[in-house]
Amino acid sequence: MQSRYYTIHEHPQGLPSRELFALEQQELPALAEGEVRVRNTWLSVDPYMRGRMDGVTTYIEPFTLGAPLEGAATGEVMESRDARFSPGDKVRHMAGWRDVAQLPADQVEPLPEFDVPEQAYLGVLGMPGTTAWVGLNVIADMQPGDNVLVSAASGAVGSLAVQLAKAQGGTVVGIAGDQHKLDWLESKGVKAVSYKGKNAAELSAALKDACPEGFDVYYENVGGDCLEAALNNLRVGARIAVCGMIARYNDDAPAAGPGNLAMLLVRRARMQGFIVFDHWQHHADFLKEFGPRVASGEIDYRETVEEGLERLPDAFLALFSGANQGKMLVKL
Repeated sequence: MQSRYYTIHEHPQGLPSRELFALEQQELPALAEGEVRVRNTWLSVDPYMRGRMDGVTTYIEPFTLGAPLEGAATGEVMESRDARFSPGDKVRHMAGWRDVAQLPADQVEPLPEFDVPEQAYLGVLGMPGTTAWVGLNVIADMQPGDNVLVSAASGAVGSLAVQLAKAQGGTVVGIAGDQHKLDWLESKGVKAVSYKGKNAAELSAALKDACPEGFDVYYENVGGDCLEAALNNLRVGARIAVCGMIARYNDDAPAAGPGNLAMLLVRRARMQGFIVFDHWQHHADFLKEFGPRVASGEIDYRETVEEGLERLPDAFLALFSGANQGKMLVKL
């Protein structure tokens, strides 16, 4: 059995080039006791993967040069030597960036049984959905009536965060770029603010116009000018949940931080970074609350889909130009 996979053979500087990603092939060994073999059907690409390419341990181990890259995937069990799985079972695991995965059964989980498409468990009911839920409810302690600001508000995490926030009854403002993304936010009752063509001061003024009374919660996905503008528009006692700072992921030199961090003191605000895997015990709570709402169509989620293993690096790189709306996926 052959497996085709992507790897890298050097650490990138700045935004990775398409040529960095090598499509290679390996012969899989005979299945060992306790292992399963899975034909992947959907692959996830996520911004955090960029940090794993640098060869530095952060909150997660870096990718190993020459080895298959990793990421969330769903697929169908082809063969199993573990009693918990049988051929035909639909599963989720972290051996993505390849067409056929072979891994210990302990690293595989059956898909939950909600009436949703399989790929939803990589997006709205997977890591991005749980991240949105944890950031608002656990980290930012969102309360009914809170005014909430979300950056990258049409992305995989942000598009769910604005809908969760909207249900709490306060003013919700989303920062996005392209007009179709702004239009989608407005269709959800979210006040949409474009960052395009604006410096931090201009973006700050636009946020002030959208919500003059200021924000109780800021869900941070971007950093840079978005963070500086948000700091200028906090209410007293505000909470900032730092999920990501995609504006900095491809920097090849240290970047200056916001010049107005003193607003944390002035507004007596709290700013906390979080990694969703540190809070994965809440995933079951999230699924119990969110799964039926997704299955019923109450939650509107978007997907950007590329088709074929060969398009996987292109899908990943598109994340850094804002080309996706909602979750970026590759269908095999």
